[in-house]
Amino acid sequence: MKTILVVDDDNLNLATAREVLGGEYKVILVKKGQQALSYLKTGDCDVILLDINMPEMDGFEVMQKIREMDNCRNTPVIFLTGDTDSETESRCFKEGAMDFITKPFVPAVMLSRIGRILEIEDLRRSLSDRLEQKIREISDIKNKSAQDVLTGLWNREYTEEAVNGMLQGGVTGALMMIDMDNFKLINDNFGHIAGDNVLKMFADTMREFASSEDILCRIGGDEFVMFVRGVTSKQELSGRASDIINDICKKIKELKYNTDTSVSIGIAKAPEDGTEFSKLYNAADKALYFVKQNGKNSYHFFSDKLVNDEGKAEKTVDLRYLKDLMNRADNGKGAYLMDFDNFRHVYNFIRRFVERSRRDVQTLLFTLSDIESAKLDASEMEFAMESLERSIYTSLRRSDISTRYSSRQIIVILMDANSVNSDMVAERIIGNFTRTYSGKRVFIDYGIARLDGVESD
Repeated sequence: MKTILVVDDDNLNLATAREVLGGEYKVILVKKGQQALSYLKTGDCDVILLDINMPEMDGFEVMQKIREMDNCRNTPVIFLTGDTDSETESRCFKEGAMDFITKPFVPAVMLSRIGRILEIEDLRRSLSDRLEQKIREISDIKNKSAQDVLTGLWNREYTEEAVNGMLQGGVTGALMMIDMDNFKLINDNFGHIAGDNVLKMFADTMREFASSEDILCRIGGDEFVMFVRGVTSKQELSGRASDIINDICKKIKELKYNTDTSVSIGIAKAPEDGTEFSKLYNAADKALYFVKQNGKNSYHFFSDKLVNDEGKAEKTVDLRYLKDLMNRADNGKGAYLMDFDNFRHVYNFIRRFVERSRRDVQTLLFTLSDIESAKLDASEMEFAMESLERSIYTSLRRSDISTRYSSRQIIVILMDANSVNSDMVAERIIGNFTRTYSGKRVFIDYGIARLDGVESD
């Protein structure tokens, strides 16, 4: 049942309104404007019948105060008046009334006009609800198109636009470029599902250390960006960067991914290092590169990098310091796992080395094949290859090197090994593979060839 609030200082008018409207509506009767306002603070109604001529506060004053109240700003108002002149009628509509009813009341007219107003109001609310729903749907679609599918963070296009908007509005802050060190080894050794889970965990960790006003973004792969709004203090930014690094490394360790995966962060501040996204991004990238070249698993400010570069150029390089610095980048315990392009460069370097040192270096090629008529699909073969990579990584020394040659083949270089040693190593790898691979539907074979040193042209 709809509720109608009737405001009139005349008892006879209130009684008439109750008699006419009580059969179809819930009727609330008050005699003063202040009483109506007090009711509306906690109660609600669908239509307000408001007398114009009242003592203390007339209907027009009450109307103005009603429109200032959030909960009934749009509630339709019908003025009650004994005046029939055009000036009064004009002012009623000017003040925002939906209609007016003249006194004394004619029951049929009163019911008709109230019914029409309620129909219009129902239609307005329905259209308003549908419009809000469509706006939400469009907003959801827009947000989804601007989000990274895997992590739910913003993509680069949205982030660049949002950060530029803040900077143009005079907002200060800092852009952190965050990158995972040795992340590829997680994919190579434990599979892409494990890698995806680490990336989602990475995104959740960023959310833990961000405020609601910060912008979090996945640029691509294992590269992320965080724009820290309003924070330029080196102490505060250093604390946040350190917390992110420590938390991520702790979680990766708990997952038992023994790949020396860590986190490096480059930091650029606005406005000192740039007043637009592209400049901050490039500055943070340079700071990140500095971290990568100096042992990883740390953070660095672009402004500090500039000072550091100037200092380097002004003094003689200490080679012992550089050696210690570069040694810190290698904390691996098993064989080096490399992509094929980098493997080729290392292969040619070793080839030259063998030519001059006459050392024994062997090349092994492992090949996976389907057993008999079994035809493995791509996902099953990928799982078998990942198991083989894990077996190679855990079976070899730190001086050995490995890479994928194809979707079914892996090349291994064994340093200081003869053909007999190489056979033993190959059998150990196959033994580990057989124990760990659960599919049991592939056959593994290998070949061995001595790497001969040949001078490059």
